Amino acid sequence: MVELLRKGFLGLGISYTEEMLNQFEVYYQLLVEWNEKMNLTAITEKQDVATKHFIDCAACLKYVDLTGTVIDVGTGAGFPGLVLKILKPEIKICLLDSLNKRIGFLDEVISRLGLKDVVTVHSRAEDGAQNKDYREKFDFCVSRAVANLSTLCEYCLPFVKAGGMFVSMKGPDVKEELDLARSAIGTLGGQVEKVEIENLPDSDINHTIIKIKKVRPTPTKYPRKAGKPSKEPLK
Repeated sequence: MVELLRKGFLGLGISYTEEMLNQFEVYYQLLVEWNEKMNLTAITEKQDVATKHFIDCAACLKYVDLTGTVIDVGTGAGFPGLVLKILKPEIKICLLDSLNKRIGFLDEVISRLGLKDVVTVHSRAEDGAQNKDYREKFDFCVSRAVANLSTLCEYCLPFVKAGGMFVSMKGPDVKEELDLARSAIGTLGGQVEKVEIENLPDSDINHTIIKIKKVRPTPTKYPRKAGKPSKEPLK
Protein backbone atom coordinates (compact mmCIF):
# COMPACT_ATOMS: atom_id res chain seq x y z
CA MET A 1 0.00 0.00 0.00
CA VAL A 2 2.72 2.47 1.00
CA GLU A 3 4.67 2.03 -2.24
CA LEU A 4 1.54 2.25 -4.38
CA LEU A 5 0.52 5.50 -2.71
CA ARG A 6 4.00 6.99 -2.82
CA LYS A 7 4.13 6.44 -6.59
CA GLY A 8 0.58 7.70 -7.13
CA PHE A 9 0.98 10.86 -5.06
CA LEU A 10 4.26 11.66 -6.77
CA GLY A 11 2.54 11.22 -10.13
CA LEU A 12 -0.07 13.78 -9.12
CA GLY A 13 2.49 16.15 -7.62
CA ILE A 14 0.89 15.90 -4.18
CA SER A 15 3.10 16.22 -1.12
CA TYR A 16 2.91 13.68 1.71
CA THR A 17 4.81 12.41 4.73
CA GLU A 18 5.70 8.88 5.77
CA GLU A 19 3.26 9.23 8.66
CA MET A 20 0.46 9.91 6.19
CA LEU A 21 1.34 6.80 4.19
CA ASN A 22 1.21 4.74 7.38
CA GLN A 23 -2.18 6.26 8.23
CA PHE A 24 -3.50 5.12 4.86
CA GLU A 25 -2.28 1.59 5.60
CA VAL A 26 -4.26 1.56 8.87
CA TYR A 27 -7.27 3.08 7.08
CA TYR A 28 -7.13 0.28 4.52
CA GLN A 29 -6.94 -2.44 7.18
CA LEU A 30 -9.96 -0.98 9.00
CA LEU A 31 -11.88 -0.65 5.73
CA VAL A 32 -11.39 -4.34 4.92
CA GLU A 33 -12.15 -5.41 8.49
CA TRP A 34 -15.39 -3.42 8.75
CA ASN A 35 -16.42 -4.31 5.20
CA GLU A 36 -16.89 -7.91 6.36
CA LYS A 37 -19.63 -6.69 8.73
CA MET A 38 -21.29 -4.05 6.56
CA ASN A 39 -21.25 -2.83 2.97
CA LEU A 40 -18.70 -0.02 2.76
CA THR A 41 -17.17 -0.70 -0.65
CA ALA A 42 -17.15 -3.28 -3.42
CA ILE A 43 -13.46 -2.49 -3.93
CA THR A 44 -11.24 -4.31 -1.42
CA GLU A 45 -8.04 -5.42 -3.21
CA LYS A 46 -5.09 -3.40 -1.96
CA GLN A 47 -4.01 -2.07 -5.36
CA ASP A 48 -7.57 -1.17 -6.31
CA VAL A 49 -8.24 0.65 -3.02
CA ALA A 50 -4.96 2.54 -3.41
CA THR A 51 -5.78 3.65 -6.97
CA LYS A 52 -9.58 3.85 -7.14
CA HIS A 53 -10.18 5.27 -3.67
CA PHE A 54 -7.12 6.88 -2.08
CA ILE A 55 -5.27 8.23 -5.13
CA ASP A 56 -8.51 9.09 -6.92
CA CYS A 57 -9.73 11.17 -3.95
CA ALA A 58 -6.31 12.79 -3.57
CA ALA A 59 -6.43 14.02 -7.20
CA CYS A 60 -8.74 16.79 -6.00
CA LEU A 61 -5.75 18.45 -4.32
CA LYS A 62 -3.97 18.85 -7.64
CA TYR A 63 -6.62 21.36 -8.70
CA VAL A 64 -8.10 22.75 -5.49
CA ASP A 65 -6.23 24.46 -2.66
CA LEU A 66 -8.39 23.28 0.23
CA THR A 67 -8.22 25.59 3.23
CA GLY A 68 -10.37 26.48 6.20
CA THR A 69 -13.61 24.55 6.73
CA VAL A 70 -14.71 21.68 4.50
CA ILE A 71 -17.79 19.42 4.43
CA ASP A 72 -17.96 16.09 2.61
CA VAL A 73 -21.60 15.35 1.73
CA GLY A 74 -22.45 11.66 1.39
CA THR A 75 -18.99 10.67 2.56
CA GLY A 76 -19.72 6.93 2.80
CA ALA A 77 -16.51 5.23 3.89
CA GLY A 78 -14.74 8.60 4.03
CA PHE A 79 -14.26 9.27 0.32
CA PRO A 80 -13.05 11.85 -0.41
CA GLY A 81 -13.21 13.61 2.99
CA LEU A 82 -10.98 11.42 5.14
CA VAL A 83 -8.41 11.06 2.37
CA LEU A 84 -8.23 14.84 2.03
CA LYS A 85 -7.99 15.29 5.80
CA ILE A 86 -5.04 12.89 6.04
CA LEU A 87 -3.19 14.76 3.28
CA LYS A 88 -4.22 18.25 4.52
CA PRO A 89 -4.30 17.89 8.32
CA GLU A 90 -4.71 21.64 8.80
CA ILE A 91 -8.26 21.73 7.38
CA LYS A 92 -11.32 21.43 9.61
CA ILE A 93 -13.65 18.87 8.10
CA CYS A 94 -17.21 17.66 8.62
CA LEU A 95 -18.13 14.21 7.30
CA LEU A 96 -21.87 13.90 6.66
CA ASP A 97 -23.65 10.65 5.87
CA SER A 98 -27.22 9.35 6.10
CA LEU A 99 -26.29 5.88 7.43
CA ASN A 100 -25.36 5.67 11.11
CA LYS A 101 -23.38 2.44 10.65
CA ARG A 102 -20.99 4.27 8.34
CA ILE A 103 -20.61 7.04 10.93
CA GLY A 104 -19.50 4.34 13.40
CA PHE A 105 -16.82 3.22 10.97
CA LEU A 106 -15.63 6.77 10.36
CA ASP A 107 -15.40 7.47 14.09
CA GLU A 108 -13.23 4.37 14.51
CA VAL A 109 -10.86 5.44 11.71
CA ILE A 110 -10.63 8.98 13.09
CA SER A 111 -9.81 7.63 16.55
CA ARG A 112 -7.23 5.10 15.35
CA LEU A 113 -5.47 7.65 13.14
CA GLY A 114 -5.52 10.34 15.84
CA LEU A 115 -7.09 12.92 13.55
CA LYS A 116 -8.10 16.29 15.00
CA ASP A 117 -10.70 18.84 13.85
CA VAL A 118 -12.96 16.18 12.29
CA VAL A 119 -16.70 16.05 13.01
CA THR A 120 -19.04 13.29 11.85
CA VAL A 121 -22.73 14.05 11.30
CA HIS A 122 -25.51 11.52 10.82
CA SER A 123 -28.02 13.28 8.55
CA ARG A 124 -29.53 13.36 5.11
CA ALA A 125 -28.09 16.20 3.05
CA GLU A 126 -31.50 17.83 2.66
CA ASP A 127 -31.96 18.03 6.43
CA GLY A 128 -28.38 19.02 7.24
CA ALA A 129 -28.41 21.89 4.76
CA GLN A 130 -31.50 23.37 6.44
CA ASN A 131 -29.81 23.22 9.85
CA LYS A 132 -28.51 26.67 10.85
CA ASP A 133 -25.39 25.05 12.34
CA TYR A 134 -24.30 23.85 8.88
CA ARG A 135 -26.06 26.02 6.30
CA GLU A 136 -23.61 28.31 4.46
CA LYS A 137 -20.93 27.66 7.10
CA PHE A 138 -18.21 26.04 4.97
CA ASP A 139 -15.46 27.36 2.71
CA PHE A 140 -15.61 24.18 0.62
CA CYS A 141 -17.99 21.30 0.02
CA VAL A 142 -16.66 18.14 -1.62
CA SER A 143 -18.59 15.15 -2.87
CA ARG A 144 -17.82 11.99 -4.78
CA ALA A 145 -21.47 10.92 -4.74
CA VAL A 146 -23.15 9.24 -7.69
CA ALA A 147 -26.24 11.47 -7.98
CA ASN A 148 -26.68 13.58 -11.10
CA LEU A 149 -25.03 17.00 -10.90
CA SER A 150 -28.26 18.98 -10.60
CA THR A 151 -29.32 16.91 -7.57
CA LEU A 152 -25.82 17.04 -6.10
CA CYS A 153 -25.74 20.82 -6.32
CA GLU A 154 -29.05 21.07 -4.46
CA TYR A 155 -27.56 18.83 -1.76
CA CYS A 156 -24.22 20.61 -1.56
CA LEU A 157 -24.31 24.30 -2.50
CA PRO A 158 -26.49 25.29 0.49
CA PHE A 159 -23.64 24.25 2.83
CA VAL A 160 -21.16 26.62 1.16
CA LYS A 161 -20.56 30.25 2.16
CA ALA A 162 -20.86 32.90 -0.53
CA GLY A 163 -17.36 33.11 -1.99
CA GLY A 164 -16.68 29.44 -1.25
CA MET A 165 -16.64 26.48 -3.59
CA PHE A 166 -18.36 23.16 -4.25
CA VAL A 167 -16.02 20.55 -5.74
CA SER A 168 -17.81 17.65 -7.46
CA MET A 169 -15.77 14.57 -8.33
CA LYS A 170 -17.30 12.72 -11.27
CA GLY A 171 -16.56 10.12 -13.92
CA PRO A 172 -15.20 10.91 -17.38
CA ASP A 173 -18.42 11.71 -19.30
CA VAL A 174 -20.01 14.78 -17.75
CA LYS A 175 -20.64 17.21 -20.63
CA GLU A 176 -24.34 16.43 -21.05
CA GLU A 177 -24.89 16.21 -17.30
CA LEU A 178 -23.14 19.55 -16.80
CA ASP A 179 -25.14 21.23 -19.58
CA LEU A 180 -28.40 20.01 -18.00
CA ALA A 181 -27.32 21.27 -14.56
CA ARG A 182 -26.20 24.80 -15.47
CA SER A 183 -29.59 26.41 -14.88
CA ALA A 184 -29.98 24.64 -11.52
CA ILE A 185 -26.48 25.71 -10.51
CA GLY A 186 -27.41 29.35 -11.13
CA THR A 187 -30.70 29.00 -9.24
CA LEU A 188 -28.80 27.63 -6.23
CA GLY A 189 -26.30 30.51 -6.19
CA GLY A 190 -23.45 28.81 -8.00
CA GLN A 191 -21.37 29.36 -11.11
CA VAL A 192 -19.17 26.81 -12.88
CA GLU A 193 -15.60 28.03 -12.56
CA LYS A 194 -13.61 25.23 -14.18
CA VAL A 195 -13.79 21.60 -15.28
CA GLU A 196 -10.61 19.54 -14.91
CA ILE A 197 -9.98 16.10 -16.47
CA GLU A 198 -7.50 13.91 -14.59
CA ASN A 199 -5.93 10.64 -15.74
CA LEU A 200 -4.91 8.76 -12.61
CA PRO A 201 -1.21 7.80 -12.65
CA ASP A 202 -0.40 4.33 -14.05
CA SER A 203 -4.03 3.62 -14.92
CA ASP A 204 -6.57 4.07 -17.70
CA ILE A 205 -8.99 5.79 -15.29
CA ASN A 206 -10.12 9.29 -16.24
CA HIS A 207 -12.09 11.38 -13.78
CA THR A 208 -13.56 14.87 -13.83
CA ILE A 209 -13.30 17.52 -11.14
CA ILE A 210 -15.97 20.23 -11.44
CA LYS A 211 -15.29 23.44 -9.53
CA ILE A 212 -18.43 25.46 -8.78
CA LYS A 213 -18.04 28.88 -7.16
CA LYS A 214 -20.70 30.02 -4.69
CA VAL A 215 -21.40 33.53 -5.95
CA ARG A 216 -24.49 34.36 -3.85
CA PRO A 217 -26.56 32.82 -1.04
CA THR A 218 -28.83 29.88 -1.87
CA PRO A 219 -32.56 30.72 -1.69
CA THR A 220 -33.97 29.45 1.62
CA LYS A 221 -36.41 27.02 -0.05
CA TYR A 222 -33.48 24.88 -1.21
CA PRO A 223 -32.75 22.09 -0.64
CA ARG A 224 -36.31 20.85 -0.88
CA LYS A 225 -37.68 18.15 1.42
CA ALA A 226 -35.88 14.80 1.68
CA GLY A 227 -36.21 12.74 -1.49
CA LYS A 228 -37.42 15.57 -3.73
CA PRO A 229 -34.03 16.62 -5.20
CA SER A 230 -33.36 13.08 -6.44
CA LYS A 231 -36.90 12.40 -7.71
CA GLU A 232 -37.37 15.79 -9.36
CA PRO A 233 -33.98 17.37 -10.15
CA LEU A 234 -34.02 21.10 -10.76
CA LYS A 235 -33.95 22.11 -14.40
